[in-house]
Amino acid sequence: MISAENLAMSFGARQLFASATFTISSGQRVGLVGPNGAGKSTLIQMIAGLLTPSSGRASVTGGELAYLRQESDIGLDLPLREEMWNALPEANAARLRIAEIEAEMIADPSKVESLSTELDRTQDRFRILGGHRAEPDISRVTEGLGFTKQDMDKLCGEFSGGWRMRISLAKILVRQPENLLLDEPTNHLDRAARQWLQGELAEYPGTLLIVTHDADFLDRVVTRILSIERGRVVPYAGNYSQFLEERQANEEQQMTAADRQARQIAQQERFIERFRSKATKARQVQSRIKMLEKIERIDRPESTSTAQFKIRSTGRVERVVLDVSSLGHEWDGSPVLLDVALEVERGQKVALIGPNGGGKSTLLRILAGEVGQTEGDVRWAERARVGYYAQHQDESLDRRETVLGEVRKAAAEEPDGTLRGVLGRFLFSDDDVFKKVSMLSGGEKSRLALAKFLIEPNNVLLLDEPTNHLDAVTRDELLSALEEYDGTIICASHDPAIVEEIATHVYRVDGGEVELAEVRV
Repeated sequence: MISAENLAMSFGARQLFASATFTISSGQRVGLVGPNGAGKSTLIQMIAGLLTPSSGRASVTGGELAYLRQESDIGLDLPLREEMWNALPEANAARLRIAEIEAEMIADPSKVESLSTELDRTQDRFRILGGHRAEPDISRVTEGLGFTKQDMDKLCGEFSGGWRMRISLAKILVRQPENLLLDEPTNHLDRAARQWLQGELAEYPGTLLIVTHDADFLDRVVTRILSIERGRVVPYAGNYSQFLEERQANEEQQMTAADRQARQIAQQERFIERFRSKATKARQVQSRIKMLEKIERIDRPESTSTAQFKIRSTGRVERVVLDVSSLGHEWDGSPVLLDVALEVERGQKVALIGPNGGGKSTLLRILAGEVGQTEGDVRWAERARVGYYAQHQDESLDRRETVLGEVRKAAAEEPDGTLRGVLGRFLFSDDDVFKKVSMLSGGEKSRLALAKFLIEPNNVLLLDEPTNHLDAVTRDELLSALEEYDGTIICASHDPAIVEEIATHVYRVDGGEVELAEVRV
């Protein structure tokens, strides 16, 4: 069970929570929602004991707690199989001791009798700890998240950032703690892995608290929603779609009640104003003044602020924007891209799809000039002005810099007034622009990275998973902006909206090969 009692948290003058109180019963699957910067990750970290609240307390009872944060936390110098066993430390210790004893017996047969008792005892402990089920569980979870049998012998440090996040998630799922906190578990997952995780969590035997901007995922997994609203945590029954319906109905009722109360107050105020100077009405006037002073005013629902931006291309480019021929690339002698040919024309919106590790990010990095290809040619049009948004763009932000200072690096010639106007459209207003990057939430960092990227003039966008870490509203705004963008886009994404609604050309990147999958004109 997870509970919070009168939790409050402030960062300087900014108060995230005033008095958050809630309980998540054992076995419940709950989604935690709210706009970027509302405090979702902060709340989870307080529950996990990584942050101390300003007041109040959070507690976890009824078993072990595991927390999947937005950054991976794995050992990079171990093979994947051994790192997975590290998720089960007691069983793993017994496994390793059994191997040691057996090796000693083989090396020195005279020790067989003296070690037999310890071997029997350790094997019994291994069985009691469920060690015999570990290998099947490790195989089931790693395969479900997209790892191959060959991957099990690779060092964890050889995997990309997205795959390292999958390793962190796999370790938690193998351990199956009674209480589980997941912060953006669907980021970096392709469709197959996301669907597998949906099924896994929908049947999870423990208590779940999940933060994700994937509405469909929440609909299929959770049975309850906790919504962060103006510093409070408000519970709703049902999945995400049911939460939206109930919240809208509540807001409509609140608006109706506020309007009714406003009319009644206005009526009383007109009476007071009309008869204030009449002695015969003095008692009634005073009575109504006292009545108004005692009324608890009903607030109208606050409208949710949304990022608002448009993307315009700078300068007209030639008809053939990009010509790639015979492109190949290797990492440490292993081929990643093989004889790639790709031609992109002005105004096309290209989606790159395929499994993680297939070569999408490597291709984008080569096109952006971040990495040199092993062979082949990349020819950009003479007037092409290319902007590159990396999958982990927010990690390149300077944590010591302010929000305004970070954007200024991308547009040093623009006056502060212009930069603050841009930041305002990304929901950084007033004193927010002077906050240090280190104080921002994951979603706020993503918005800042996006603002910094989009302020630079370009007519070609190279995008690697641009909707990761964005809340639903900001994601929708970005999708609309990309749809209206009059330049050229090449985007690697698992987001169905980009692939199905925005892309004019879809290429599948798998096993290092790039093939045209669909054209929509």
